[in-house]
Amino acid sequence: MSTEERRKEIIKIFRNKEKTTTGAELAKKFNVSRQVIVQDIAVMRAQGENILATSNGYMIPKFDGKKKNIKTIVCRHEGYIHMEEELKIMVDMGAKVLDVIIEHPIYGDIRSTLMIGSRMDIEDFIGKVKKNQAAPLASLTGGEHIHTIEVPNDRAYHKIIALLKEKGYLLKGE
Repeated sequence: MSTEERRKEIIKIFRNKEKTTTGAELAKKFNVSRQVIVQDIAVMRAQGENILATSNGYMIPKFDGKKKNIKTIVCRHEGYIHMEEELKIMVDMGAKVLDVIIEHPIYGDIRSTLMIGSRMDIEDFIGKVKKNQAAPLASLTGGEHIHTIEVPNDRAYHKIIALLKEKGYLLKGE
């Protein structure tokens, strides 16, 4: 299989799956190294493909034509326990946590795609963070961070805001 054929197949995989696919899975499927897949992804992005790299692998976001209810919230907390609790509040109200952003004083906005929509996603994410002894991105800003979330409706958003405020996690909001 040629490089171009492999890249076309990778795009097909991303477009036909709702969930992420890891570089290791793709490398195994195409019998190449993970580094070859990383290079393929870089080239496909440069060609205009909207490929997201998440903590669980790669994906192309699906757009179903419906207007999305996208909101941002600004929070502050530290530690794994509070991070997990914050994420659970959001997904339990039907939100999908799209990303986390910090406003770094030197580098400006630093964004990491999360795509967390369930408790299982949270469990996987927190497990990876702990296994790799990775500090949360917000540790660079004293725990302050922004989440972009997709919510099913304004009622769910307002409930999320109320619960985060109750826990003392909400820094700014309604």
